[in-house]
Amino acid sequence: MACMQFTNAVSFRPEQLSGARTRDYQNLPRKKSVSFSFAGISAEMSPAQPGKPEIELEFIGPKPGNDGSYPVESAKAISGEKLLRDVMADNKIELYATYGKLINCGGGGSCGTCIVEIIDGKDLLNERTNTELKYLKKKPESWRLACQTIVGNKENSGKVVVQRIPQWKK
Repeated sequence: MACMQFTNAVSFRPEQLSGARTRDYQNLPRKKSVSFSFAGISAEMSPAQPGKPEIELEFIGPKPGNDGSYPVESAKAISGEKLLRDVMADNKIELYATYGKLINCGGGGSCGTCIVEIIDGKDLLNERTNTELKYLKKKPESWRLACQTIVGNKENSGKVVVQRIPQWKK
């Protein structure tokens, strides 16, 4: 069961000031709380939906750990419904390098900071878009922009392995 709480603190009364030009806090509107309860599970709470094909994703970290192995994070997505960038954001998987965290277009396809490398499962993703062709023309074919890459095509299922921040892998 999910529970949502809304708070309303809007007043249309003009501000009341005392003689010393300070705010009279006794006349401020009080917050009114309203709670709603919903039975059921939303799509965000449970990505697996019966009858819909699912794509498994593995995200390989950009730098090896102390033991020399690269960290791997996993996620699942319903085929054809989300961009790779959104899947990573929903699962709190880091996408951007330091400069990309500071300067990115928010998924508009106009900066080129969300570069990933598709190690396996390229056939489970959409073809490169015109935006990708523009930003990645001198990059390897396996490199994609996460904000332009659709995970699946609503009919296929399988596994995609993604290298995060491939430009660090030198």
